[in-house]
Amino acid sequence: MKTVCLFSDGSCLNNPGPGGWAYILEYNKAVKKQSGGEANTTNNQMELRAVIEGLKALKEPCNVMLYTDSSYVANSINEWLDGWIRKNFKNVKNIPLWKEYIQISGVHNVKAVWVKAHNGHPQNEECDEMARKEAMKIKEKHE
Repeated sequence: MKTVCLFSDGSCLNNPGPGGWAYILEYNKAVKKQSGGEANTTNNQMELRAVIEGLKALKEPCNVMLYTDSSYVANSINEWLDGWIRKNFKNVKNIPLWKEYIQISGVHNVKAVWVKAHNGHPQNEECDEMARKEAMKIKEKHE
């Protein structure tokens, strides 16, 4: 299985409010970037959407090193998700997104790594900028 790096970030203005997501996929020298947004969302939803969209872009099963500044996403993937599934998502937020993540990630081996936000990590900074631009575009469209 190929090992790919997935960098992701989400942004939300007024949480909830207009939000954006972005990812960067890297494999050897190949790089794919994408971003998008939603009009009424939360920061955590955008963080998770970025991961889902990045995984959707993979064309075959991969080992995925996910780099995120969201402790919510990293801890959920690495520690909490199995328990949530066993308890049928009792008291869990964002259930539709987590179920989508489970479906999309099933063929991959995902390991999440938390990175400190706004700390000079090049891909994290770029994802942050891309996600913020998407959120601002949506905000301006609805003003």
